[in-house]
Amino acid sequence: MSKHRSLRFQPAGGERKAQVPVGKKQKLLIERLANDGRGIAFVDGRSWFVAGGLPGEEVEARVLNARSQVVEARTERVLRAVELRREAPCAHAGSCGGCTLQHFPHAEQLALKQRTLAEQLQRLAGVQPDEWVAPLTGPEFAYRRRARIAVRWDVKAKRLDVGFRAAASQDIVAIADCPVLVQPLQPIMRALPQLLRSLDKPQALGHVELFHGTQSAVLLRHTAPLGEADLQRLREFCAEHEAQLWLHGAGEPEADQSGQTLGYRLEPWNLELQYRPGDFVQVNGAVNQAMVEQALDWLAPQTGERVLDLFCGLGNFALPLAQKVREVVAVEGVQAMVERARANAVANGLGNLHFFQADLSNPLAGAPWAAAGFDAILLDPPRDGAFEVVKQIGELGARRLVYVSCNPATLARDTAELVKQGFRLKRAGILDMFPQTAHVEAMALFEAG
Repeated sequence: MSKHRSLRFQPAGGERKAQVPVGKKQKLLIERLANDGRGIAFVDGRSWFVAGGLPGEEVEARVLNARSQVVEARTERVLRAVELRREAPCAHAGSCGGCTLQHFPHAEQLALKQRTLAEQLQRLAGVQPDEWVAPLTGPEFAYRRRARIAVRWDVKAKRLDVGFRAAASQDIVAIADCPVLVQPLQPIMRALPQLLRSLDKPQALGHVELFHGTQSAVLLRHTAPLGEADLQRLREFCAEHEAQLWLHGAGEPEADQSGQTLGYRLEPWNLELQYRPGDFVQVNGAVNQAMVEQALDWLAPQTGERVLDLFCGLGNFALPLAQKVREVVAVEGVQAMVERARANAVANGLGNLHFFQADLSNPLAGAPWAAAGFDAILLDPPRDGAFEVVKQIGELGARRLVYVSCNPATLARDTAELVKQGFRLKRAGILDMFPQTAHVEAMALFEAG
């Protein structure tokens, strides 16, 4: 084989630049922010995305990944800080991968999320709402009612690592306190490592999930049967912390004591929704309740109306809606969730809900539950959005539509389709479901023209 490199592999303009090695340290001047909250700098024709850097700052950053003209890095030292920077409230900021914007004041976090939503709507749909609504917010800390704890047996060190995943790494960071967890989970989090390390078979542990709603709960994933002594330690720990014990072995997660259930309340409607580990539940209880209130206010359901709830999950929106209208048709892709939502309706004494399972990534053509049409529609899709559903939404007859989104890009894409069908974007705003992160959730109200 010839040692000469073919000219067609040469980059335009001369020799290929040497790749930036992982681990290299580089001094950078941060010029602006990306939508995900990372600082952006430019060196030698490359764009650097730097976690922990703010516009106007000079930082020393370590390279995490590099490809072509893009380098991802993490701030190691701030050489010249801007006045905007605040001291991160959490001692693990910068090492734990969970909360990436703690150095950024909360008001600035909200402004960043608002800009992200506005930019996506303008770029992908070419529209802005008639009215921007103030961000829907809750507590900046102590908001998270669900958390997954990483657990890994280090064979060489013969040590059990317990904590959260590190930033841009599979390493596990030991966490003494997590400021974003709700208060009832804090003592469980602090005592958990010692408990897990005391078990006879720590090698059999997978991960741990913590929940808090109507009760606290600890779910332990294990890859081999647990001995009676280990089970007794777990039961005593949960009893001490007034928490349910759930175990997840080869099958589905099961409560250690039969009859135990997990749930959360929607107080304004006197509703309690039960769920099981693995079900989707919003982690921010305060913002979830405010979100439901705002969605119902925007949708303005009337007593005699028939309303459609797409991607209904456990009935988070459907049950409060059912208290205000003649009939709610609720549709979900996962059969187990449909059954859980139906059981929640029965348990709360609501008989005007009708639940259906359907693959909502496919067109709605021929769905019997859609034949009679609707007065209003609410949809809360996953990150992929609801493009196939939205393409046919105009055929359902609804004049009002509330779209709850966890991805501004797919919301903007679907907005373009709704506008094409004659809907007008009347109102939009962000939902601060995940403070201290760049994750953007949003709500939009559309009305037929």
